[in-house]
Amino acid sequence: MTDLLSGIRVLDLTNVLAGPYCAYQLALLGADVIKVEAPQGGDLARQLGGSPKLNQAGMGASFLAQNAGKRSVTLDLKTAADRERFLDLVASADALVENFRPGVMDRLGLGYIELKAVRPGLVYCAISGFGQTGPMRDNPAYDQIIQGLSGIMSITGTPETAPLRVGYPVADTLGGLVGAFAIASALVRQKTSGEGAFLDVSMLECTLSALGWPVSNYLTAGLDPKPMGNENMTAAPSGAFRTGDGLLNIAANKQEQFVTLCRLIGRPELASDPRFAERETRKKNRAALKVEIEDALRAAPAAAWEETLNRAGVPAGRVLTIPQVLAEPQVLERQLTANFDDVAGMDTPLTVLRGGFMVDGEAPLPTKPPPALNAHMDEIFAGLPPRAKAGARA
Repeated sequence: MTDLLSGIRVLDLTNVLAGPYCAYQLALLGADVIKVEAPQGGDLARQLGGSPKLNQAGMGASFLAQNAGKRSVTLDLKTAADRERFLDLVASADALVENFRPGVMDRLGLGYIELKAVRPGLVYCAISGFGQTGPMRDNPAYDQIIQGLSGIMSITGTPETAPLRVGYPVADTLGGLVGAFAIASALVRQKTSGEGAFLDVSMLECTLSALGWPVSNYLTAGLDPKPMGNENMTAAPSGAFRTGDGLLNIAANKQEQFVTLCRLIGRPELASDPRFAERETRKKNRAALKVEIEDALRAAPAAAWEETLNRAGVPAGRVLTIPQVLAEPQVLERQLTANFDDVAGMDTPLTVLRGGFMVDGEAPLPTKPPPALNAHMDEIFAGLPPRAKAGARA
């Protein structure tokens, strides 16, 4: 069974990426995730993506990517009637996640203190750019803003091209993953003691936390991290190398891996060359070493070298495009995708990604496609118990 969160109800009040991705991880594990959306268009991601037709139908590709397995209701939280309906929903919930700017829910009279009075054991997760406190708490924050402020852009690219944005919303994604981890952890305590939690997730802090090595090198060794392109600052040869056909990543980080690499590419003398014989000398002379290795690698394509090196214990992998990796037998065998034939607003089947792990050998897959806006209003509210009864749950 992959429904590790079966019986858990999560209210998803989020938009676009960090929050929806957080709630999607919980839905993949069997939680009943209910998207609470604004009546006027719902989640902004419904309008974002590469297909204008899907955007117009409110099922943009950005929305489809992280909302499968959820149900949708619409509530205008600025009206008294819908705030009351929302409180009915909160009374039935185990967790709630929102990614408004700090203070928005409080101004609506729906902050953690108010919701805790309705559902004492509620796990409340607030994801924001900078957290609920501090001088930047009220600043708007998109992924690229956090990438720049966190230092990621300063070390991405080559010395000539940096700073560069990472090619996907990495800060948003990290915020979502950390939020899901925090919620799951708080739910463990909730189920053992009945105690809820207020989780304050800062995208800036999540991103800095994930920058463990470069930050640690600065804090402990005084090294100011610099952009190094495809090179690995901790070892050489470790980076992307040109071959007879295509780029190949090689990570010969250990001495024995380097010696084996030299033998396999037909250049055993490189292992005893004073410039390359030891780890630190290889790092100092990485440019010259790369020239020698690439000259040898021209004898065969990246795919052939990948097989040869991996078989001998030297980590290697081709540099693939997204279409190429999705077609790889490794990805296909592990059922990384789920398919849906009938999706509202779509006239073609939909394929979505699951999370990055399996449970007891099974892939946690979404059980239903991303929901049309307000598709589940009647079924959800018809099934709610009286608030007094539900609110008394520990």
